[in-house]
Amino acid sequence: MQLKIQELNAEIERCNKCRLSETRINALCGEGNLDARLMLIAQAPGENEDKNGVMFIGPSGKILDELLRISHVNGEEFYMTNLVKCMLPKYRKPKQDEIDTCSGYLDREIEFIDPETLVPLGYYSTTYILKKYDLLIPSKKEFYTLYGKLLLADSKKILPLQHPAAILHKPELKEILIKNYHKLKILSKECKWYPICPMKRYYEKGYLDRKWVELYCKGDWEICIRYHMEEKEKPHPDWMLPDGSIDEELHKKYGGR
Repeated sequence: MQLKIQELNAEIERCNKCRLSETRINALCGEGNLDARLMLIAQAPGENEDKNGVMFIGPSGKILDELLRISHVNGEEFYMTNLVKCMLPKYRKPKQDEIDTCSGYLDREIEFIDPETLVPLGYYSTTYILKKYDLLIPSKKEFYTLYGKLLLADSKKILPLQHPAAILHKPELKEILIKNYHKLKILSKECKWYPICPMKRYYEKGYLDRKWVELYCKGDWEICIRYHMEEKEKPHPDWMLPDGSIDEELHKKYGGR
């Protein structure tokens, strides 16, 4: 895999497939842990990143570092990359033909790194990832409802987050971003109760849909009703699902035992 990434990065560095190659200094390659469970996907490099050829070293990078520190997350756990590899002049929005031309590099990074969870940052990266995995894209008015919500595609989990730069434009969003970036810590490990949870047993026997395990037990277990009841030592039936609803089929099968 390391050789494949090195070859891909060499392609990115010398790329001249679109107009952005005429105004950039550096085409930015992805960087980080090649065995990462999480891949952060930003929109495009900024001015500092373009000059130095390193990701997240400008104002957005300082905010990202703070969000990760508050969340007790080590940045070395991730692989970080961009949807568009070259700086966008005057920080304009990416054009669709630029995304179409450049996204092939991202597709190959996802293939080579093969992370469990993709974390697109901001509107354009999130929209691209949702399209790639045939997931519903809400209207721009409702788009914010995606941030901090774990989604499940056939082969990947997806956690859209606001780009750290959002705080630069709207400082009042900081508390919301802190809350949402906290999900990265949650996703770094499975629920501590999972090894003895009935959900694990039912899933392994083929009685439970995969989504419950991926979205809760091995996903955002902090929102699991079963988790909170275990923590509070409150009784709850084995056939109660992570969202608190009752699985009638499991109830019929195991309720009398």
